[in-house]
Amino acid sequence: MKLDFILNGEDVSCQAEAGDRLAYILRERFSLLGAKEDCRSGHCGLCMVSLNGRAVPSCLVPAFRVRGAEVVTIEGFELTDDYADLRDGFRKAGAEPCEFCRGAVFLSAAALLDERPRPEATEILEHLSAVFCRCHDPSALVRGVQTAAELRARRMYFRANR
Repeated sequence: MKLDFILNGEDVSCQAEAGDRLAYILRERFSLLGAKEDCRSGHCGLCMVSLNGRAVPSCLVPAFRVRGAEVVTIEGFELTDDYADLRDGFRKAGAEPCEFCRGAVFLSAAALLDERPRPEATEILEHLSAVFCRCHDPSALVRGVQTAAELRARRMYFRANR
């Protein structure tokens, strides 16, 4: 089947089989390796992408669901101001995720901050529970998201008041 969709801000098209999953399509058709195929059952969250603005494990998304959708991978997200806020927030909090889970943690955190610009610790923990991060304790991740939220709010304030 032919899939037409938006990938990291660009209109793309590819061929896919009915049983293909988005994680496979991203890796094999577009050479985007940021979404890791670890568990292939949605439990680890390491294949997280943004699908129409929601963080989802791409190993669970069937090919037909991608038609007409907007998909953002960590490779595309890295080009945004929101990514810079998260990167800097995690650095300042001393909680930089490793390269293996960074993409999933950042995309999940970004989706949360889109919904709740100033999330509570419990909300952050609940939201990030979709990603099995092996490199940090949960409190470090909470500090990283909270620091990123402050940076994002400051950036948005200055942008609005120029």
